[in-house]
Amino acid sequence: MKKVVDHIDKEIAVISIRGVIKSFGDLAVLKGIDLDLYKGENVAVLGRSGSGKSVLIKLIAGMLVPDQGSVKVFGEEVPQLDAKALRQLRLRIGFLFQSSALYDSMTVKENLEFPLVRNKRELTLKQVEEAVAEVLNNVGLLSSINKMPAQLSGGQRKRVGIARTLILQPEIMLYDEPTSGLDPVTSIEINDLINDVQVKYKTSSIIITHDLVCAKATGDRIALMVEGRFQQTGDFEEVFRRDNAEAKSFYGYNFILEK
Repeated sequence: MKKVVDHIDKEIAVISIRGVIKSFGDLAVLKGIDLDLYKGENVAVLGRSGSGKSVLIKLIAGMLVPDQGSVKVFGEEVPQLDAKALRQLRLRIGFLFQSSALYDSMTVKENLEFPLVRNKRELTLKQVEEAVAEVLNNVGLLSSINKMPAQLSGGQRKRVGIARTLILQPEIMLYDEPTSGLDPVTSIEINDLINDVQVKYKTSSIIITHDLVCAKATGDRIALMVEGRFQQTGDFEEVFRRDNAEAKSFYGYNFILEK
């Protein structure tokens, strides 16, 4: 079933990338890429490991600086921001790491309280507790509020990671391989949650993935990255109906396409 979202505003690009090149020593990773992310949209960046996908979102978050090209978020050139402006920008961006990046010594509740107390010191204790309960309820894990990360399954850890990101109410979500290491059923649940977040929180998201099912389920558009370049961009049917050997190489990987 084709994903239908009716609140994408193609007049507003919250991320705009033009001519970005990034190398590490002699290794050219990104070789001149262009990409727009529109307000309310999910773009799935699909590619094999080592194709440059994760470098892309690190550039967007200001963790890396491009060698050439423009990376604009909310109209601002990210590499030109000073430390204070970059911190303010990052408060508007939610970053879900592949590992979920939870603090193992903290309970689920404490993991969620930490970024909120650190960044919004004006909140009362009651407001913090209400915010934690709300996001946990929205990811279906309110009953796990007092558990330790070690007591959670891989899928539950992903959900808590998403909840911890959402607690600051970001406008943009960057998902780095959100279904990596998960079984097929749990992967579907995480895909559904990404779509729920898009609607409930009105986020604009880039989903980095090598999982064809994830890309198809979550992406309003697919950007197929091959060796540091976007080879095709469009909705799922547009990208995969072409006679494209690189696209078709995904067919038998983790999803069977009927033609």
